[in-house]
Amino acid sequence: MNRSPFTLIPASKYEVEKAQQLVELGWPAVQPVLPQILEWLQDLNWPVARVLQPFVASIGAPLAPAMRDVLVGSDSSWKYSLVVGVLAHSASLQSALVPELKWLAEGSGRADSDEGVQDAARNLLQRISVP
Repeated sequence: MNRSPFTLIPASKYEVEKAQQLVELGWPAVQPVLPQILEWLQDLNWPVARVLQPFVASIGAPLAPAMRDVLVGSDSSWKYSLVVGVLAHSASLQSALVPELKWLAEGSGRADSDEGVQDAARNLLQRISVP
């Protein structure tokens, strides 16, 4: 059965079956709904996030444009979730987003600092040996 990724976007944080079906569609089939998938990674404790997080991290560098939009945005808790839940698990994505990681690590704002984004970005940059 050929399913559209648009029909599989979870409507609640408990719709893990839909999330699993998105994972099964794989990359690049889910590319049109990447922004919606990333929305479900705003809180890594959500059941759908637990399903989607490893898959999203496995996409790697092609995810960079969608991730960049969030990382330069204003939602610090979402940034934190993406840095520790996705970026930390994808070397190719880390390489693609070094400028954004440096910006976050250098102090992108008080809210990011308070949420732990700055420290998470610094730790990740140290781990991948980027000055």
